[in-house]
Amino acid sequence: MADVNRAKKLVLGVQHVFAMFGATVLMPALTGMDPGVALLAAGIGTFVFHGVTGGIVPVFLGSSFAFIGAIKTVVGEDGSGLPKALGGVICAGLFYLLFSLVVKFGGAKLMKRLFPAVVTGPVIMVIGLSLAPIGVEMASSDWLLSLVAIFTIIAVSCFMKGFFKLVPILIGILTGYLVAAILGRVDYSALQASGGVFIGADSFVFPVFDWTAILAIAPLAIVTSMEHIGDITTNGAVVGKDFFKKPGLHRTLLGDGLATVASGLIGGPPNTTYSENTGVLAVTKNYDPAVLRLAAAMAIGLGLFSPVGAFLRTIPVPVMGGVSFILFGMIASVGIRTIANAQLNFNRSRNLIIVALILVCGLGGVKLPLGELVIEGIGLAAMVGMLANLVLHLILPDDPNDD
Repeated sequence: MADVNRAKKLVLGVQHVFAMFGATVLMPALTGMDPGVALLAAGIGTFVFHGVTGGIVPVFLGSSFAFIGAIKTVVGEDGSGLPKALGGVICAGLFYLLFSLVVKFGGAKLMKRLFPAVVTGPVIMVIGLSLAPIGVEMASSDWLLSLVAIFTIIAVSCFMKGFFKLVPILIGILTGYLVAAILGRVDYSALQASGGVFIGADSFVFPVFDWTAILAIAPLAIVTSMEHIGDITTNGAVVGKDFFKKPGLHRTLLGDGLATVASGLIGGPPNTTYSENTGVLAVTKNYDPAVLRLAAAMAIGLGLFSPVGAFLRTIPVPVMGGVSFILFGMIASVGIRTIANAQLNFNRSRNLIIVALILVCGLGGVKLPLGELVIEGIGLAAMVGMLANLVLHLILPDDPNDD
């Protein structure tokens, strides 16, 4: 019986690995980071999270997509800015620690008051829409391969059932890769050049702290902390427990932040709680956190195995472009869904003004120079949205029909 239970846990752990794999490796692939290190960081980060929260929350942490645009800009085309980007990643993790203190002493309601749906929804839209040109540029390098990936994702999402419906991104990548291989459009040089079974020391990059990079990346933790609250709420609803009470939202935020700091220290991307794995919980009805830790151990093993990272680097750019084409649009759609679910009253000028300021500051090319530093893009949009919300709530009285 014990062997059967171990085998069942192993299968469930593999399923969680499949659920997180595509998104976890896609983010570093788009930003110039090492996918193998990202897998390693995801596994380590998940163990850190479980350690901080007492091992009772069945959560997996993987690469966060909210940071793609900012990290890609800091890293640059030649990849020379990666150490500075990692400094920003670590500071984003420290932001989480700050939010953890706010929640511990001010309560979760204070966080929701500072960053309500009227702020986080439009900011999430800005993230997706600002990334859209990157996806189009990648896809346009070979529209045939891109369309194969796009239509595969659409077909799987709309028509498949059960487990396959949970991994449309992964299936889209594999199908696009297969077609590219048949057509002779895969460059295997990265795979051939990989040396050794395990990743070497040169795969790890260490952080450099630069204020420009920090201000471009760290403020995005405002958005991801709100996503975190939503993910923990959803996870608790699936499991049937209130994780806001035990272990407490301040502990889950702390775990997420420390996981991101640990990731940045070894050259990995920011970590975030994965709703994909919560979806697996809902399907399997197995809520054992130990299964998630088993998946984390598998992620560490895959990350250390050098051929995995080398294979991921052979995925054609247009295939990733097709995936990004869908993914970035879905990120923007999540922002719209956030606003819709909150049932915001857009007959109120206050809400219209806040959303307008966020969209224009985030997408209009507005720059805020602070000496040698420049704040722009998503970070500026998030900061402007938060301040506008606070100021307008002081000026204009609350309305029961408002947010």
